[in-house]
Amino acid sequence: MSRFKKLTHSIWHCHYHVVWTPKYRYRVLTGKVKKSVENLIRIFSEKLDCTIVEMNVQIDHIHLVVMVPPKISISTYMGTVKGRSVISVFKQVPNLKQKPYWGNHFWTRGYCVDTVGLDLEKIRKYVKYQEQQEKLAEIQRC
Repeated sequence: MSRFKKLTHSIWHCHYHVVWTPKYRYRVLTGKVKKSVENLIRIFSEKLDCTIVEMNVQIDHIHLVVMVPPKISISTYMGTVKGRSVISVFKQVPNLKQKPYWGNHFWTRGYCVDTVGLDLEKIRKYVKYQEQQEKLAEIQRC
């Protein structure tokens, strides 16, 4: 089976590694909020015909490796995922919106994106096990 996907007039293989954080990098991606965010990212990715290759929602940031078809720009993808997910998160967890530092914002304005070339497996392992590495580093600092 080919690693390429097909559209009407093109074949493609576009992987992106994306990282973004909640506003002020607050550590709120736990419990119900974490599960909700994971689920919403999956739902909105499916609606855009994007495939999540690897996802790791940590307490203060998200790592995502995603296949985005060339008909959708990465900025459109991120705008949809971040914009639509925050609406649903605030509905599901209304006490988040009441905190004085949120206002109508949940995510930071920007994000980090990198294209994934032939090192897909390395990037997938990094995303998958990065949280464990951070915890080990934190334990060693103490």
